[in-house]
Order: sequence, then structure tokens, then C-alpha cells
Amino acid sequence: MVSRLVRSPQRGFTLLEIMVALGIFATLAAAVLSAGQYVVKQTSRIEERVFSTWVADNRLNELHLQPAVTLGQRQQTVSMGRRQWVLREHVSPANEPRLLRLDVEVSLDARGPTLHRASGWVSRHAD
Repeated sequence: MVSRLVRSPQRGFTLLEIMVALGIFATLAAAVLSAGQYVVKQTSRIEERVFSTWVADNRLNELHLQPAVTLGQRQQTVSMGRRQWVLREHVSPANEPRLLRLDVEVSLDARGPTLHRASGWVSRHAD
């Protein structure tokens, strides 16, 4: 019994097919990389906004707990989340004579854009 080896012609990919596949892969890889960078950038912005909200809310609560709040403007630096936040507050008379208006703005530096604004009212104590 003689066995015969039948050779099938070898068929591979042509250079054109490989180049098209590489082009598609490179386009998809660039799109995934771009989307990943966008997500990282947005995550950083969301983190900044959340922390700035906490800083402003903390300051408003501190002002509510003070026995007497004085009129005027103040600026201070607050540390939270391994960052330094610039906090600007403005205490002014409200339309209601028994209240004071509290306005707080938070940014990452003194000249930077305001990341969060918060307002509140506190009762005016008789002097």
C-alpha cells in the first residue's frame, strides 16, 4: 500500500491584506487611546469640582457655627485632598434685616477660575 501525499497549495495573506489589517488596527488603537485620555482628563475635573464643593460647604458650615459673623471679605488657603484650595468669602447684609448673606468661592489658585460658588444666610446677632 502506497500512501500518497497530496500537497495543497499554500495560501497566505497578501501584502495588501496585511497593510489593510494594520491600518484598521492602528485606527482602532488611536481611538481607544484618545478615549482613555479623555476619561482621565474628565475624572480629574470631576475630582476638582467635588473637592471644591466640599471646601465651600465646610466653610459655610463653619460660618453657621460661629457665634458672631463679621461683615467683609476674606481670603484663605485650605488644605484638602492633598491640594491647597483658595477660599474667598464675602459676608454682607441681606435684604432681610435679621440675616447676613454668605458667599463663598473656591479655586485652585488666587487667579484661577472659580470651581465652585456657594451662598447661604446666617442670622445677624445683636451687637
